[in-house]
Amino acid sequence: MEINVLNIKGENTGRKVTLNESIFGIEPNDHVLYLDVKRYMAAQRQGTAKSKERSEHAGSTRKLGRQKGGGGARRGDINSPLLKGGGRVFGPKPRDYSIKLNHKVTLLARKSALSYKAKDDAIIIVEDFNLEAPKTKDFVNITKNLKVDGKKLLFLLPEVNKNVYLSARNLQRTEVMVASTLNTYKVLDADVVVMTENSLKAIDEILNK
Repeated sequence: MEINVLNIKGENTGRKVTLNESIFGIEPNDHVLYLDVKRYMAAQRQGTAKSKERSEHAGSTRKLGRQKGGGGARRGDINSPLLKGGGRVFGPKPRDYSIKLNHKVTLLARKSALSYKAKDDAIIIVEDFNLEAPKTKDFVNITKNLKVDGKKLLFLLPEVNKNVYLSARNLQRTEVMVASTLNTYKVLDADVVVMTENSLKAIDEILNK
């Protein structure tokens, strides 16, 4: 599959790049996509929720009422879960929510996500560029020239570019990432994936190891 290479003015440079069929042309595996998105979402959870159980509460251990004959449940001391301010039964504890996936499964998920975008013609290739200074207006003009303004945009760069990152930081529906940090969730979440020529080469190297 060949795609025209555009410049940041939205003009055709006359050059074309060929998308690797082993990455952008496979039959997407929906179950693998689900697993990798689930892994990503789980990794976002802090896992710091904590509530005190009965033994962790500060309070008297004096038995409040007789064992039998009171007409109610045996509630013991004031830290009983039956009473207001008492401990919580089976409350949350700090835990790690991360999920392990085999590396090959992760690679297949990323290839599947990119293949979906390629089938939907939602991939744009631009020639490598740099901004002289961080300026949001300049980046907005680029999105308008590429006719992707107003869409949820994932912009892939071959390496960290501070000026481009800072220029796009205040745009709500735009995210700039380095190709090496590409993940399945971000690809699926975007309406359009814009990548530079060198970032496309980096993706080929990473996903075809």
